[in-house]
Amino acid sequence: MHAAWKRRDTGIATVVVAVRPTFRLMGTETYTIIGLGEILWDLFPEKKQLGGAPANFAYMTSLLGDDAKIASRIGRDALGAETIQALKSLRLDTSHLQEDELYPTGTVIVSLDADGQPKYEIIERVAWDFLQVTDGWSQLARQADAACFGSLAQRSAVSRGTILDFLHHLRPGALRVFDVNLRRQFFTREILDQSARSSDIIKCNQEELLIVASLLGSPGEDLQASAQWLLQTYRLKLLCVTRGEHGSVLFSPSGTHSHPGYQAKVIDTVGAGDAFTAGLVHHYLRGSSLKKMNEAANHMGAWVASQSGATPLADPTVLGRVRTFAPRA
Repeated sequence: MHAAWKRRDTGIATVVVAVRPTFRLMGTETYTIIGLGEILWDLFPEKKQLGGAPANFAYMTSLLGDDAKIASRIGRDALGAETIQALKSLRLDTSHLQEDELYPTGTVIVSLDADGQPKYEIIERVAWDFLQVTDGWSQLARQADAACFGSLAQRSAVSRGTILDFLHHLRPGALRVFDVNLRRQFFTREILDQSARSSDIIKCNQEELLIVASLLGSPGEDLQASAQWLLQTYRLKLLCVTRGEHGSVLFSPSGTHSHPGYQAKVIDTVGAGDAFTAGLVHHYLRGSSLKKMNEAANHMGAWVASQSGATPLADPTVLGRVRTFAPRA
């Protein structure tokens, strides 16, 4: 998922102060899309940066012009206050963040290897481990056109139940997207099975695909067989398998499309997968072809991989191309 774009260093230090402009294309319909699950601070050696897949996904969704909302939980502490300030600086809605009086705002200790790949130490028993079912969240679910969730936020039984309840309250026809994101020991067969059964779309990387398919009972031993088994067994509308610098493959009941990815000078890959998912969902909701979805998603992922951090400043050229991506012959 690579493309060549000019680097702009937008790392967040102690407090986010830069206003992140959003990109809008006038005259187009918009959708309400939810990033559901963890929100946390990635603690790098030289800085800290707001993160968590749902927040990164929501930010990218907002840049593409849709009404993005984050459903998560923070501590009533200093980092919780910084979280709200940071999200407002990114022009994101903070009205669906729950506050926890007992547990702290989530944090992750992050290091990058020589290839720019992130390694994580995810702190346990934090606020997003205790997501609560509320009337406000049930109402939000009924208003949503799509919700994206992962496996990490389901590591606690409390949050797992809340996430499944949220998905249950989505209106008929709303899109349920399971962005797998396997992390350490924070997943089980039960979590993966329940999540797959609650999904219309599953997105994972090729290593995750083989793990998920094996745990769920697939007899296949390669990517193609495992993907087709998941697609058919769980009656998915779409299965997306990312392959790093080699792009991605989309599997649907009507066909398959492979994209080789774009070349880029990688700064770091934090948030690139979330940007990819945002591009994929953006085009799926608009009825795009597999080819167009794949091109747009890879373009988004490549752009973020070529930037510093998961929430780079909006680039109207990149975003405009993603929104209007025309399939090439």
